[in-house]
Amino acid sequence: MFSQTAFAIFQESIEAYHIKDHVDQEFVNPYPKNDIAHLLYRKNWIDTVQWHYEDIIRDPDIKPEAALDLKRKIDASNQDRTDLVEYIDSYFLKKYESVAIKENATINTESPAWAIDRLSILALKIYHMKEEAERMDASSHHRETCTKKLSILLEQKKDLTTAIDQLLSDIAAGNKYMKVYKQMKMYNDEELNPVLRGQK
Repeated sequence: MFSQTAFAIFQESIEAYHIKDHVDQEFVNPYPKNDIAHLLYRKNWIDTVQWHYEDIIRDPDIKPEAALDLKRKIDASNQDRTDLVEYIDSYFLKKYESVAIKENATINTESPAWAIDRLSILALKIYHMKEEAERMDASSHHRETCTKKLSILLEQKKDLTTAIDQLLSDIAAGNKYMKVYKQMKMYNDEELNPVLRGQK
């Protein structure tokens, strides 16, 4: 199933990141550019780096200059994340372009790629909650609480992967159809953000 393949690629990316565990490390994609796995791996790497950006920026002792620099990196990362989601949806649009859509076909509340985006974040939650559940320098109460939370996350993974595969199956059968809206983010656009526009 596609969702299980995607989740395995997300795990691979997360494990690779944590070998060095540093936000400034070099990114190397092990998959060829014409493979959907290339986009999935890149997508999760962006999410993983941003996860750690979000940890760093919450340091109460962070200096204002460093926090501002990090905020801009987070903004850029969010744009990259959105771009990757749209590339992944383009893959699905191409894959299913010849499907005959049934007359009573319905549209889903989100596109396949945005559901896969949630699966990528969920893979990170599972990885880090498992770390906390097994952290021997933490109290037994902490480990027990995190173990319970991990169980819920794993149940969520089961539900989400099932839903993604069902959506793709419905699209392939013509029971649902894709309609993708570009995100049209405004805050990075010099023509749409009045602050940036005023600096021109």
